[in-house]
Amino acid sequence: MFLIVGLGNPEKKYEKNFHNLGFLAAGDCAAALGVKFSKKECEASVAVGYVGGEKILIARPVTYMNASGRAVLQLVKKYKTEPSRLVVIYDDYDLPKGHVRIRPGGSAGTHNGMRSVIAELGFSDFARIRIGIRDEQQQIPLIQYVLSDIRKEDYELFASACNRAAEAALALARGESIDCVMGRYNG
Repeated sequence: MFLIVGLGNPEKKYEKNFHNLGFLAAGDCAAALGVKFSKKECEASVAVGYVGGEKILIARPVTYMNASGRAVLQLVKKYKTEPSRLVVIYDDYDLPKGHVRIRPGGSAGTHNGMRSVIAELGFSDFARIRIGIRDEQQQIPLIQYVLSDIRKEDYELFASACNRAAEAALALARGESIDCVMGRYNG
């Protein structure tokens, strides 16, 4: 089984925020597999699909962003997910807006949701797909920025980035090497 987790905040008022790009990309994963988020388990909304006969679990934690690690840990324990079979998708202020970057591991950077995931899991050697949100023209505090809505003029850019992130996650779930996926989608 392969586990794909998109990070975000659960309430409707956060739906169009930069901080919910992980949720949007997870939704694109589910749509590509023709499945819906139809059940709740382990503090997450979950969709289950299959790729080449293999079960793919797509999750959106229903905790707030800063406590995302609780849901991820519960799912990893329940499904005995190996680090090599886990991918987390999230927004990243350290990357320019619309850029997608895949890495096989690393630190949380400035992202509190990833900080929670790494702290709860106790390891950081799992794939992560980051969607860049930094806009040099926006000069507001980081916390206000990540919780602000995506501007209409940028919607297509971010929709495309989420779709690329979903494609990359599903490529990893199909068994493609991280090096191959990084070569195709980073940038």
